[in-house]
Amino acid sequence: MRLVVYNIRYAMGAGTPPHVPVPGAGYLFGNPGNLDNIIGFLKQEDPDIVGLIEVDIGSVRSGRVNQAEAIARALGHYSSYECKYGEESVNQYLPILRKQANAFLAAPRVAGERFHYFETGIKRLIIELELDGLAVFLVHLSLKYRHRHFQLRHLYELVKRCRKPVIVAGDFNTFWGEDEIFLFKEALGLRSANTLGLPSFPSRAPRMELDFILCGPGIEIREFRIPHVGYSDHLPLVCDFEVTSS
Repeated sequence: MRLVVYNIRYAMGAGTPPHVPVPGAGYLFGNPGNLDNIIGFLKQEDPDIVGLIEVDIGSVRSGRVNQAEAIARALGHYSSYECKYGEESVNQYLPILRKQANAFLAAPRVAGERFHYFETGIKRLIIELELDGLAVFLVHLSLKYRHRHFQLRHLYELVKRCRKPVIVAGDFNTFWGEDEIFLFKEALGLRSANTLGLPSFPSRAPRMELDFILCGPGIEIREFRIPHVGYSDHLPLVCDFEVTSS
């Protein structure tokens, strides 16, 4: 099976448009045509599962296009998505922000999905996707170091209850390096598909390893790549794997 994990930055491209003078204001403007670039890349990779971080599910920025559904249709996949903020967050009621989500797309038959929420941080969504013989968790951890560690504790409790082989993937925002998640990995018996510690951010000159695919017992990693495509500020992760036990 092939898994692609990609923070697509709401299909806005790799950087702030030059005509936007205020930092952060670039997140209010779309980038027509870049979604087609992302779709073209994913079609070329032909994944079985796609984990998408920072997906616009229909705001004015995307021209009311639900990017998760648009990509899923193009790939012939099932889609599952949810706003990435907590259920009681004020962001759930704000224009544009309430349409900022994470998503799973999957070609095989899906047994079910569950939405969990961290108790700390602004970005709180955890998507658990259950497939035949496999469970995949998708996360986007906090920018704050202290909050990330509370979130990892919560994630540990969720993952350890799973009775199937597990993959934990997403944007971990590990600005202090992979050592941040060492104890989390060891406690669950997870290993990174990125054995060389290749950086994934920023896409134009990668120097930080923020994005991870962590595989548990019963999963054999066949190949791992980070394609150098400039459709977002993050680079995508591509992992070919086989489930060897269930």
